[in-house]
Amino acid sequence: MSSAATANIGVVGLAVMGSNLARNLASREGNTVAIFNRSYEKTQTLLNGHPEAGFIPASTYQEFADSLQKPRTAIIMVKAGAGTDAVIQALTEVFEPGDIIVDGGNAYFPDTIRREKAVRETGINFVGAGISGGEEGALLGPSIMPGGSDESWITLGPILKSIAAVAEGEPCVTHIGHDGAGHFVKMVHNGIEYADMQLIAEAYDLIRRGTGKTPAEIADIFTEWNKGELESYLIEITAEVLRQVDAETGKPLVDVIVDQAGAKGTGAWTVQTALSLGVPVSGIAEATFARSLSSHPEQRAVAAALPGPEEEFEVEDTEAFIEDVRLALFASKIIAYSQGFDEIRAGAAEYDWKIDLGAISKIWRGGCIIRAQFLNRIADAYEQTPELPVLATAPYFADALTRGQASWRRVVIAATEAGIPSPAFSSSLAYYDGIRADRLPAALVQGQRDFFGAHTYKRIDKEGTFHTLWSGDRTEIEAEDTH
Repeated sequence: MSSAATANIGVVGLAVMGSNLARNLASREGNTVAIFNRSYEKTQTLLNGHPEAGFIPASTYQEFADSLQKPRTAIIMVKAGAGTDAVIQALTEVFEPGDIIVDGGNAYFPDTIRREKAVRETGINFVGAGISGGEEGALLGPSIMPGGSDESWITLGPILKSIAAVAEGEPCVTHIGHDGAGHFVKMVHNGIEYADMQLIAEAYDLIRRGTGKTPAEIADIFTEWNKGELESYLIEITAEVLRQVDAETGKPLVDVIVDQAGAKGTGAWTVQTALSLGVPVSGIAEATFARSLSSHPEQRAVAAALPGPEEEFEVEDTEAFIEDVRLALFASKIIAYSQGFDEIRAGAAEYDWKIDLGAISKIWRGGCIIRAQFLNRIADAYEQTPELPVLATAPYFADALTRGQASWRRVVIAATEAGIPSPAFSSSLAYYDGIRADRLPAALVQGQRDFFGAHTYKRIDKEGTFHTLWSGDRTEIEAEDTH
């Protein structure tokens, strides 16, 4: 094996995602790719399967480093956690100041912040890059969300642009911000993905239970929806999933699949981070909890004995109901994205990242799981008002919510009366009503907090912070006098 420094990019970790990314890199003009895997068997498998790629294999980290041009650039594609730390440590021992280590896995952004700080002390650049699109995206063109230093972007930018998906002539990659910014944005992307998928599932469930249509018939509805404002990758593949027939039983495949949804952690991270930032992401949270609920069959089996509505759910006007569900789905989808972008903005403020929200919406237009037609509308909204406080209030989205809110309410009412769980639909509507409310019952909550914990409160009619002595004569005093 050659150790000549002829590769401009390297990949460590050759499972499916890593192998596909290496093949993508090798297929682009100007790239020569070095490859390394802890088990050389996987390296050999990739070499044998794709001799046309011209890969430069290595059996040791030193050999891998020697095969890379300076500044050396390596993308790690290994399972998040201790394995990532081990690879980073091994690379820092054979790399030099100015070289670049990229973590392309689904790392938790605080880990990326920690790793970037530690690696920076060696003079080596560390980049946490979110890569979306799954196995197909890795091979054909993903959406890429890199963080890291400005210096690293100079070398890394052209390489990532060469392999990223392209939407309307623009590569779906941009420098998100420093240290953990890239993985933070990828985390929120995945949180929005959770919400989007749950909303689609609820729409399917309501239509099927309310109209009696078969999965194949509902697939036709989703195909039609995909021609309009709901056009997206997830709507497209939903139609394909619903059309699939199980070869063994002849039943719709969706009826054969166990109704327990898995999760890999990014949805929970999104919700946990939002809580710490004080940002309501109720649609994402309910979608995450819905997966958790589905994964407890032992509880569901016991709870199945609990009473529900006595009357069967039956829709009188099928076409009108389906249109109501479509509008409710679009309205709830708007809320999910609005909440997600709220979290990104709050994260940028908390961690001092300069994140261009409009640029993020553009790189999500291709390659990623949540790619959708209306991402262009999000980009337009932030271009017109960069400091837009609530995405849902941008004219296009406000009009859509105005147009759809009556349908949205009818769908939530119908689901509630029928006993059909619709947590993402209903929580999104509750958020919509909460954020537009002139006055919230939080005033009572604050009074309760002051009663039992002297947490104080503010008044609407004068400045200052106040506390009431709730026992005795209920005297109100300036809070400063009580401390």
